Amino acid sequence: MPTNAPPKAQQLQQSRGTFPWFKLSLGLVVAIAFWQSWAWWRWAISPGENATQTVQLVIPEGTGTAQIGADLAALGLIRSPKAWRIWVKWLRLTERDGSLKAGTYQFSPNQDLPAIAQQIWSGETVKTSITIPEGWSIRQMAERFEALGFFPAADFIKATQTIPREQFPWLPEGLTSLEGFLFPDTYFLDTAQPTPAAIIEQMLRQFETVALPLYDAETVPLELSLAEWVTLASIVEKEAVIPEERPLIAGVFINRLGEGMRLETDPTVEYGLGIRQTKEQPLTLEQVRTPNPYNTYLNEGLPPGAIASPGLASFRATSNPEATDFLFFVANYDGTHVFSKTLAEHEAATQRIRATVESETE
Repeated sequence: MPTNAPPKAQQLQQSRGTFPWFKLSLGLVVAIAFWQSWAWWRWAISPGENATQTVQLVIPEGTGTAQIGADLAALGLIRSPKAWRIWVKWLRLTERDGSLKAGTYQFSPNQDLPAIAQQIWSGETVKTSITIPEGWSIRQMAERFEALGFFPAADFIKATQTIPREQFPWLPEGLTSLEGFLFPDTYFLDTAQPTPAAIIEQMLRQFETVALPLYDAETVPLELSLAEWVTLASIVEKEAVIPEERPLIAGVFINRLGEGMRLETDPTVEYGLGIRQTKEQPLTLEQVRTPNPYNTYLNEGLPPGAIASPGLASFRATSNPEATDFLFFVANYDGTHVFSKTLAEHEAATQRIRATVESETE
């Protein structure tokens, strides 16, 4: 039966003529879509609208990826939170050991999204340095942290009364405070309100690394325990001003402990009373006779704990005191001391120094 349909040969010829155009159109669509996606991606990871100035961002602990991206976008640091999420997923696939870290970050002008992400992934936070001098007490540290606006002094003092023996099993049992174990050094702290616990951990880590290896229970004089070693070193730290005198001062204290004599050292009285004597206002007889656990004029042996944070030199001097026959010393008020073997020599030296001071103040 005749039909109006074109012959098969004609249909085949028509299909062959249109197929190349179809492939070309499809390829063009794919190319355009790819180009548009690539153009969007390049735009999305380029520096944000606020890329002309330095910007800080605080990322609190526990902040999620999406929230960080939203915060970055709100500050004009990145252009697309979606691109941010894509890039972070890529980091998690390629750098599995890292993570986005909390802290205070400072971003430079013209940083693009990958650079910002890498900075947060690596934890390159803004740091502030603080130096804790040798011989400072926990109270002095606490007051410094409060002055810097970190937290109230009372919060730090309270935190040092919790002994983290699970984290630092070498800490002696029976401690009521970490006095003496917070190593004096320069520390770099995250400016995003560092916590007392975080600072304490840093300082204990430094003690563990620097000071603890100097303690040897088998060779330390008088078989001092770790707590006793730290306590004696803290007294040496407070008494010694001239570095060369530290081993000699330690030797005098070791001699007195070995002879069963009271240490009779002013810094322990000052610590117990919470005061500090000066050349113009030395300790009074009433203060020296005031009972407290730290008063080594009234109590035998070492006080119940350290009175300051010793530095390395004082730890070394306590581990290796100078062999000497001296049993007494008195401060010259210029940093040096006069050392004596007998009580009579010591009293004579004390009288000479007091007479000199009185003549200078008249």
